[in-house]
Amino acid sequence: MMANIIMKNAKETKIQDLMEEVKKNPRIGECGAIYSFEGIVRGIEKGKIIEKMNLTTPHREEAEKELEEIIKDIKDKHDVIDMAVVHYIGEFQVGDPLFLVVVAGAHRGETREALNEIVERVKYEIDFKKEEFTDGGTNIIMSGG
Repeated sequence: MMANIIMKNAKETKIQDLMEEVKKNPRIGECGAIYSFEGIVRGIEKGKIIEKMNLTTPHREEAEKELEEIIKDIKDKHDVIDMAVVHYIGEFQVGDPLFLVVVAGAHRGETREALNEIVERVKYEIDFKKEEFTDGGTNIIMSGG
């Protein structure tokens, strides 16, 4: 299991790196499905053109512990084999990756459900502040948005 919240450019991680990480699990032979998600910065939001975005959290270590707890909960609930998650903080341009998730499980159903749940829970439960700089001004969106 991997759960990291890191500054953009501190350590470049790609979705393929997370795939390789979960494939190192000694139980990978029990898996029949691996799902991945890469959340990127959208360029248009409600008709406004996004120029850049800052994503912050007031307590990175605390947020990372919350992420670990969410992953453990979802892993047990859906009985998946392994999960790897990286969420970046910092300044981003359109198209930059923000959030990477890989889930490996025995069957596609529970593996897909675990992936969907991690994406939604991280968005709503971890204390992130998103500041979008658009052609119409600046929008601030707190976690849950």
